[in-house]
Amino acid sequence: MMEKENDFELVEKFVSGDETAFNLLVRKYQKKIYWHARQMLGDHLDADEVTQEVLIVLYNKLKTFSYKSSLYTWIYKIVTTRSLNHIRKKKLKKLITFENDDEKEFVSHQDIIEDITNREKIDMVNKALDKLPPKQRQIFVLRNFDQLTYEEISEITGKSVGGLKANYFHALKKVMELVNEKI
Repeated sequence: MMEKENDFELVEKFVSGDETAFNLLVRKYQKKIYWHARQMLGDHLDADEVTQEVLIVLYNKLKTFSYKSSLYTWIYKIVTTRSLNHIRKKKLKKLITFENDDEKEFVSHQDIIEDITNREKIDMVNKALDKLPPKQRQIFVLRNFDQLTYEEISEITGKSVGGLKANYFHALKKVMELVNEKI
Protein backbone atom coordinates (compact mmCIF):
# COMPACT_ATOMS: atom_id res chain seq x y z
CA MET A 1 0.00 0.00 0.00
CA MET A 2 2.91 2.33 0.75
CA GLU A 3 4.08 2.02 -2.86
CA LYS A 4 0.72 3.24 -4.20
CA GLU A 5 0.78 6.21 -1.85
CA ASN A 6 4.28 7.12 -3.00
CA ASP A 7 3.19 6.87 -6.64
CA PHE A 8 0.12 8.98 -5.97
CA GLU A 9 2.22 11.58 -4.15
CA LEU A 10 4.68 11.69 -7.06
CA VAL A 11 1.83 12.10 -9.54
CA GLU A 12 0.42 14.97 -7.46
CA LYS A 13 3.84 16.64 -7.28
CA PHE A 14 4.31 16.30 -11.03
CA VAL A 15 0.84 17.67 -11.76
CA SER A 16 1.72 20.61 -9.50
CA GLY A 17 4.79 21.34 -11.64
CA ASP A 18 7.57 19.32 -9.97
CA GLU A 19 9.50 17.77 -12.90
CA THR A 20 11.75 15.76 -10.56
CA ALA A 21 8.70 13.74 -9.48
CA PHE A 22 8.29 12.55 -13.08
CA ASN A 23 11.97 11.61 -13.22
CA LEU A 24 11.50 9.49 -10.09
CA LEU A 25 8.53 7.72 -11.68
CA VAL A 26 10.57 7.08 -14.82
CA ARG A 27 13.42 5.59 -12.78
CA LYS A 28 10.96 3.40 -10.92
CA TYR A 29 9.04 2.08 -13.95
CA GLN A 30 11.28 2.36 -17.02
CA LYS A 31 12.75 -1.15 -16.73
CA LYS A 32 9.32 -2.68 -16.06
CA ILE A 33 7.90 -0.85 -19.07
CA TYR A 34 10.76 -2.05 -21.26
CA TRP A 35 10.54 -5.69 -20.16
CA HIS A 36 6.79 -5.82 -20.57
CA ALA A 37 7.09 -4.38 -24.08
CA ARG A 38 10.02 -6.72 -24.80
CA GLN A 39 7.96 -9.77 -23.86
CA MET A 40 5.03 -8.55 -25.91
CA LEU A 41 7.13 -7.69 -28.98
CA GLY A 42 10.04 -10.13 -28.78
CA ASP A 43 12.54 -7.57 -30.04
CA HIS A 44 14.88 -5.16 -28.26
CA LEU A 45 14.60 -2.29 -30.74
CA ASP A 46 10.82 -2.49 -30.89
CA ALA A 47 10.59 -2.64 -27.09
CA ASP A 48 12.92 0.33 -26.79
CA GLU A 49 10.79 2.30 -29.24
CA VAL A 50 7.56 1.45 -27.38
CA THR A 51 9.22 2.33 -24.05
CA GLN A 52 10.05 5.80 -25.39
CA GLU A 53 6.50 6.23 -26.69
CA VAL A 54 5.05 5.18 -23.33
CA LEU A 55 7.26 7.63 -21.41
CA ILE A 56 6.11 10.45 -23.70
CA VAL A 57 2.48 9.41 -23.20
CA LEU A 58 3.00 9.32 -19.44
CA TYR A 59 4.50 12.79 -19.47
CA ASN A 60 1.60 14.17 -21.49
CA LYS A 61 -1.24 12.19 -19.89
CA LEU A 62 -0.23 11.86 -16.24
CA LYS A 63 -2.50 14.78 -15.44
CA THR A 64 -5.47 12.63 -16.55
CA PHE A 65 -4.61 9.76 -14.17
CA SER A 66 -7.81 9.13 -12.19
CA TYR A 67 -6.47 7.21 -9.14
CA LYS A 68 -9.06 4.44 -9.72
CA SER A 69 -6.28 1.85 -10.01
CA SER A 70 -2.64 1.67 -9.08
CA LEU A 71 -0.31 3.73 -11.24
CA TYR A 72 1.44 0.49 -12.18
CA THR A 73 -1.80 -0.96 -13.61
CA TRP A 74 -2.50 2.23 -15.53
CA ILE A 75 1.02 2.23 -17.00
CA TYR A 76 0.69 -1.45 -17.97
CA LYS A 77 -2.50 -0.67 -19.87
CA ILE A 78 -0.62 1.96 -21.83
CA VAL A 79 2.35 -0.36 -22.50
CA THR A 80 0.03 -3.17 -23.58
CA THR A 81 -1.96 -0.93 -25.90
CA ARG A 82 1.17 0.61 -27.43
CA SER A 83 2.73 -2.85 -27.89
CA LEU A 84 -0.37 -4.23 -29.60
CA ASN A 85 -0.50 -1.14 -31.83
CA HIS A 86 3.17 -1.65 -32.67
CA ILE A 87 2.47 -5.27 -33.64
CA ARG A 88 -0.38 -4.14 -35.90
CA LYS A 89 1.77 -1.46 -37.55
CA LYS A 90 4.57 -3.94 -38.13
CA LYS A 91 2.22 -6.48 -39.72
CA LEU A 92 0.84 -3.76 -41.98
CA LYS A 93 4.35 -2.65 -42.90
CA LYS A 94 5.27 -6.26 -43.75
CA LEU A 95 2.27 -6.50 -46.03
CA ILE A 96 3.23 -3.29 -47.77
CA THR A 97 7.02 -3.86 -47.99
CA PHE A 98 7.00 -7.66 -48.27
CA GLU A 99 9.70 -7.84 -45.61
CA ASN A 100 11.38 -11.25 -45.37
CA ASP A 101 11.25 -12.78 -41.86
CA ASP A 102 14.36 -14.86 -42.55
CA GLU A 103 16.44 -11.69 -42.59
CA LYS A 104 15.58 -10.82 -38.97
CA GLU A 105 18.24 -11.38 -36.34
CA PHE A 106 17.65 -11.59 -32.62
CA VAL A 107 21.01 -10.10 -31.67
CA SER A 108 19.68 -8.69 -28.41
CA HIS A 109 19.71 -12.11 -26.73
CA GLN A 110 23.53 -12.00 -26.91
CA ASP A 111 23.79 -8.99 -24.63
CA ILE A 112 21.26 -10.30 -22.16
CA ILE A 113 21.87 -14.01 -21.81
CA GLU A 114 25.27 -15.67 -22.00
CA ASP A 115 24.18 -19.28 -21.73
CA ILE A 116 23.46 -20.80 -25.16
CA THR A 117 20.97 -23.33 -23.80
CA ASN A 118 18.87 -20.61 -22.20
CA ARG A 119 19.11 -18.57 -25.39
CA GLU A 120 17.77 -21.46 -27.42
CA LYS A 121 14.90 -21.98 -24.97
CA ILE A 122 14.07 -18.27 -25.02
CA ASP A 123 14.19 -18.28 -28.84
CA MET A 124 11.81 -21.24 -28.93
CA VAL A 125 9.38 -19.54 -26.54
CA ASN A 126 9.61 -16.25 -28.47
CA LYS A 127 8.94 -18.06 -31.75
CA ALA A 128 5.98 -19.79 -30.13
CA LEU A 129 4.71 -16.44 -28.80
CA ASP A 130 5.00 -14.94 -32.30
CA LYS A 131 2.56 -17.60 -33.52
CA LEU A 132 -0.08 -16.74 -30.89
CA PRO A 133 -2.88 -14.27 -31.60
CA PRO A 134 -2.01 -10.89 -29.99
CA LYS A 135 -4.63 -11.19 -27.20
CA GLN A 136 -3.40 -14.66 -26.18
CA ARG A 137 0.20 -13.46 -26.30
CA GLN A 138 -0.70 -10.50 -24.12
CA ILE A 139 -2.29 -12.68 -21.44
CA PHE A 140 0.53 -15.22 -21.59
CA VAL A 141 3.14 -12.47 -21.14
CA LEU A 142 1.26 -10.70 -18.34
CA ARG A 143 0.71 -13.98 -16.49
CA ASN A 144 4.11 -15.65 -16.97
CA PHE A 145 6.67 -12.91 -17.44
CA ASP A 146 5.08 -10.10 -15.46
CA GLN A 147 3.56 -12.53 -12.93
CA LEU A 148 0.30 -10.62 -12.61
CA THR A 149 -2.83 -12.16 -11.13
CA TYR A 150 -5.90 -12.72 -13.29
CA GLU A 151 -7.58 -9.89 -11.36
CA GLU A 152 -4.74 -7.48 -12.24
CA ILE A 153 -4.82 -8.61 -15.88
CA SER A 154 -8.59 -8.12 -15.88
CA GLU A 155 -8.11 -4.56 -14.64
CA ILE A 156 -5.54 -3.89 -17.37
CA THR A 157 -7.42 -5.48 -20.26
CA GLY A 158 -11.03 -4.93 -19.20
CA LYS A 159 -11.73 -8.63 -19.83
CA SER A 160 -13.46 -11.00 -17.41
CA VAL A 161 -11.32 -13.27 -15.23
CA GLY A 162 -13.07 -16.32 -16.72
CA GLY A 163 -12.34 -15.20 -20.26
CA LEU A 164 -8.73 -14.51 -19.35
CA LYS A 165 -8.33 -17.97 -17.85
CA ALA A 166 -9.72 -19.54 -21.02
CA ASN A 167 -7.42 -17.44 -23.25
CA TYR A 168 -4.46 -18.25 -21.03
CA PHE A 169 -5.23 -21.97 -21.16
CA HIS A 170 -5.35 -21.89 -24.98
CA ALA A 171 -2.15 -19.81 -25.16
CA LEU A 172 -0.31 -22.11 -22.76
CA LYS A 173 -1.47 -25.21 -24.61
CA LYS A 174 -0.34 -23.75 -27.97
CA VAL A 175 3.06 -22.62 -26.59
CA MET A 176 3.66 -26.06 -25.04
CA GLU A 177 2.73 -27.79 -28.32
CA LEU A 178 5.01 -25.53 -30.35
CA VAL A 179 7.95 -25.85 -27.95
CA ASN A 180 7.55 -29.65 -27.76
CA GLU A 181 7.50 -29.78 -31.57
CA LYS A 182 10.62 -27.56 -31.47
CA ILE A 183 8.69 -25.13 -33.69
